Amino acid sequence: MSYQAEYIWIDGTEPSPMLRCKTNILKDGEEPGIWGFDGSSTNQAPGSASDCVLRPVLIVPDPLRGGKNVLVLCEVLLTDFTPHPTNTRAACIEVAERYAAHEPMFGIEQEYTFFRDGRPLGWPEIGFPAPQGPYYCSVGGDYIAGRDIVERHTQACIDAGLSIEGTNAEVMKGQWEFQIGVLAPPAIGDQIWLARWLLARIAEDYGVQVSLDAKPVAGDWNGAGAHTNFSTKQMRESYDPIVAACEALGKNADEHIENYGHGIRNRLTGAHETAPWDRFNYGVSNRGASVRIPWQVEKNKKGYLEDRRPNANADPYVVSRLITETVCSAATID
Repeated sequence: MSYQAEYIWIDGTEPSPMLRCKTNILKDGEEPGIWGFDGSSTNQAPGSASDCVLRPVLIVPDPLRGGKNVLVLCEVLLTDFTPHPTNTRAACIEVAERYAAHEPMFGIEQEYTFFRDGRPLGWPEIGFPAPQGPYYCSVGGDYIAGRDIVERHTQACIDAGLSIEGTNAEVMKGQWEFQIGVLAPPAIGDQIWLARWLLARIAEDYGVQVSLDAKPVAGDWNGAGAHTNFSTKQMRESYDPIVAACEALGKNADEHIENYGHGIRNRLTGAHETAPWDRFNYGVSNRGASVRIPWQVEKNKKGYLEDRRPNANADPYVVSRLITETVCSAATID
């Protein structure tokens, strides 16, 4: 007997990479191993030297096919088995290992927008829906579009063993969010990418496209982010390291903005629950800040912070690497 292993990887498309996949048929008892692909078709190699290598980094049950079938998340290597230039996971691992004593942990709130026929799902063919207000965490056919896809995706993440923590409808009609965590790097990136793939694959069955665009609709409509919750061992034990982390993020704000996803200036305008991209600030319970300290964290005098700047299309390997390095390089361990 045989089973199917769906190999999944991140390509070299710019300015935002795409997910690619192909199926390997394996015999019972045969483990998914090194495989390859045509990098000239994924913006990762020239046609004259097109071979790229896939190395499995996370194997989970396939919740769509069921049975013995699996999903195989891979990193991309060159043929000398060094990381491909598009492989951001390798740098994330290096930073995670360097600061392992700080025990960095992440939870990411992944927003996204459903599209069909060139417009957000549930929007009229001409014009716009009613203004934002009633759609966030709402119920009812006038307010919700895509719940059937969301329900299938949530169960698929659970069945695959991903650390999904919740879902909710977002502020703009047709926009949703799921949360993954709490995980160390690079596992947080692994699971976000797999959850993104599952969402796109399930939406495909409905003729729906998943957009991670930072500002999917121009005008008075919310953008889409990947709010990133972060803590270290020291932050989970006392409050002062949380404030110090916010200060460190402020000192390195420009580098983060440049690496938090394409179109970030269109989203971080100072409106729609964002801080301006060029002015860093932090505050308690402030959703208009660059970094929010939840109210219960201030009350408990320990916990975590929420970096509200990353885009929905941000690379979670890059985001977790930058936050870990910025905060932990400025911290001391007693």
